[in-house]
Amino acid sequence: MTNLLLVVDSLSDIEGLGIDDRVITFEQYLEEHPKKGEKKLSLINLCDSEKYLSRGYYCSLLAEARGHRVLPSVNTINDLRSKLLYMSRITGELLLAGSNTGKSGERKTFYVNFGIASDPTFSKFGQRLFSVYPVPMLRVVLFWDDVWQIKSISPISLNRLPKAERSKVVEALLKFNEKRWQSPKKKKAYRWELGILIDPAEALPPSNKEALNRFVKAAAKCNINAELITAKDYHRLEEYDGLFIRETTAIDHHTFRFARKAEIEGMVVIDDPTSILRCCNKVFLQDAFTYKGVPSLKTTVLSAHSQEDLDQVEKEFGYPVVLKVPEGSFSKGVFKANNRAELLSHLEELLKTTALVLVQEYLYTEYDWRIGVFNNRPLYACRYYMARNHWQIYNHDSKRFSSGGFETLPTYEAPREVLDAALRAAKVIGSGLYGVDIKQQGKQAYVIEINDNPNIDHKIEDVYLGDELYMLVMTEIARRLELKGR
Repeated sequence: MTNLLLVVDSLSDIEGLGIDDRVITFEQYLEEHPKKGEKKLSLINLCDSEKYLSRGYYCSLLAEARGHRVLPSVNTINDLRSKLLYMSRITGELLLAGSNTGKSGERKTFYVNFGIASDPTFSKFGQRLFSVYPVPMLRVVLFWDDVWQIKSISPISLNRLPKAERSKVVEALLKFNEKRWQSPKKKKAYRWELGILIDPAEALPPSNKEALNRFVKAAAKCNINAELITAKDYHRLEEYDGLFIRETTAIDHHTFRFARKAEIEGMVVIDDPTSILRCCNKVFLQDAFTYKGVPSLKTTVLSAHSQEDLDQVEKEFGYPVVLKVPEGSFSKGVFKANNRAELLSHLEELLKTTALVLVQEYLYTEYDWRIGVFNNRPLYACRYYMARNHWQIYNHDSKRFSSGGFETLPTYEAPREVLDAALRAAKVIGSGLYGVDIKQQGKQAYVIEINDNPNIDHKIEDVYLGDELYMLVMTEIARRLELKGR
């Protein structure tokens, strides 16, 4: 098990199982890794990942940010939170695995540890389940209704696993480590039909109606039949060869489920679920920026609000200081603390809903840069000015002046340090369509965050390029469709 570590909620969960030298806690991984000169790690995350934004969730998220191989991946964790998604993928697997003998009203609960079912009757199903959802430990609940049917499948942490099962986990782990890490196979792509996912009722959509019309027209010129679809069209997704998301994304949301299903079906997806996952979570971004050398503001992550934590924030940052929830868009979930009382109040409230909170140094500027990037090439450059009498671009408490003005420029007029920072940041995420937000002070640029579905509105971001902006986007989508079709 060279360079393999097991991450647990508590060291007491795995005492006496003979692998203590390979075990660390989530806190140790958060604070001590990666170490200087350390070889690339492989992690098995045995923390509680059933709940959204739990420690298990962040363990896998940070591992991916740091370039470590991790089981389970964040995509897999999120897939298992959607019963609709996993039922559509594995309902037939139970029938294919046999074991169809039962009694009316009978119910079975068993565990699948690294693909090995604790109930031997369902051994084949356990293997099939692990090949689709590679999770160390799964709790499976079935019920009999003429055939065995799935009631629920959920990841389970080591500390919630019955003690009698824990030794079996170690045995299964040793067998698993002798094999290659598994990942679901992707199907071949189809061609030339594009679904553009929107929400007609969204108050602040990524693209206004006129921009959407221009996307559709540009697609036609690239031999792509683009159609606007909504959340109710989930069951039709397989009709398309590609998915272009023009609705504000979130991980605990149907936009992410659309992206995951599209990716599983081998479709071209803009933006792909990995980009959504990484961009939507500021903890990932800040951790990745640190390890990839992307210029950004000084930031730390807190998981508690003890007096020692407050003292450390005051020592490192002073006031004012900015607090951010891991997920948020359009300046939501971002707070400024001007003193210790405000800092404590915000932390207490935020830590009720998330395991981690970002604390970031405060830097006021008259405007933020937004650089649109697609396939690691700059598309457009905008200056977004702060809302009147406010420190952010959006002021959600103001009815008249809820947002500031803007100025759209050709990318060659943006400062070189801003463009360089934007491109370096985009590479951390992938090669999708991103909007990189940057603050500039003198010759220094600081990346604030990256948006996976950046605003492209008619008469705002397209002021300089006009229809060419929409053609650039659709031409790249067409190129990807061609590559998929080969």
